Amino acid sequence: AVALSVTQEAIDPVRFIGNRSTGKMGKALAMELAEQGAQVTFISGPVESYPNHPNISVTKVTSALEMYDAAQNHFSKADVCVFTAAVADYRPENPASGKIKKQDAALNIKLVPNPDIAKELGIMKTKQFTVGFALETESGEESAQTKLKSKNLDLIVLNSLSNEGAGFGHACV
Repeated sequence: AVALSVTQEAIDPVRFIGNRSTGKMGKALAMELAEQGAQVTFISGPVESYPNHPNISVTKVTSALEMYDAAQNHFSKADVCVFTAAVADYRPENPASGKIKKQDAALNIKLVPNPDIAKELGIMKTKQFTVGFALETESGEESAQTKLKSKNLDLIVLNSLSNEGAGFGHACV
């Protein structure tokens, strides 16, 4: 099984674009899969802690492009792929090599799209059972159904920020 978790996109060496994802759900699912006997490859950006189990190998990445490359490397051998990652949809086109100094003028950062990892791997899918997640703020069921089809997923889990306890940083049970 392959499980994905969280990414960050560099603006400069000290700043990044990301989201509020903690990676807790991906870690919890990886641990459960491992407890059930699966050999799990856990591909994750920076998180507070990584799963620790003899059946889990951890591949650490930072950006969506790094995650995409790692996922492609493991996908063909996987029977199940769980796309829990809160992958940054966009990245700065030209990240600065040094810290950007504060100025009185506005800072404009051109963002370019990252690859949609689940969609790209869905195109390559042969035997894999793929599970995706949709965190929506409106039109949840419709958006989830669209993602299910467009990403060639076998299953999708819909989370709505309007539901109590849904969203980032909550305990997984």
